[in-house]
Amino acid sequence: MFFPLLTSFIIFVAIVQIMIRRSDSRQKSDTAEFLRREQESNFVRKKSLDDLDYIRIPVDRLPFGALPENPEVRDAEDTVYRLAEEKIVNLTGISNTDLKLRYGTANITPLTQYDLNYLELARALQKWGKELYASHCYSEARTVLEFAIDTRTDVTQTWHLYIECIRYHAGLSDGESRAVLQSRIPIAESLESLSKDAILAELKSV
Repeated sequence: MFFPLLTSFIIFVAIVQIMIRRSDSRQKSDTAEFLRREQESNFVRKKSLDDLDYIRIPVDRLPFGALPENPEVRDAEDTVYRLAEEKIVNLTGISNTDLKLRYGTANITPLTQYDLNYLELARALQKWGKELYASHCYSEARTVLEFAIDTRTDVTQTWHLYIECIRYHAGLSDGESRAVLQSRIPIAESLESLSKDAILAELKSV
């Protein structure tokens, strides 16, 4: 009885060691590839940023002034209005190395600022939409949340509130609301973040 157990233990240890070696090998390979690409990116010359997918804020279409007494809404509106004058690009999921390889090392500072502008916009739209929804301003909330989704936000709560608006507060039949939400699936599938699967699951569960 002792020897079969010992043999099994030895085999188990051997398998674990093989797995560790393979993991170490993959990690070393990944690290070497990252360092190679990072070094290469530091020598890429500055390129045009004209092909970036700049986000335009439709200030004439968003429901400014819907809740003038709500300080959270006013703060969000001020942020969105200010950002309308800035360059905004959603670069979620794209590493600095990839950005440098694509646009040149000299462009990393403006690209970082464009992405920070987007993160600020996404947070402001979420806060704005949430307050409108909580105040039963469903049509206005839908407009704000819909714009956020058009920018490919990965904020799960933004998607959740939008789904709630369409399902229960848009005056649509079940079939109509399902069609509207299914039309948003390609946007969710294009997301490059950890929240992608959760967003898709909620969309497809309707």
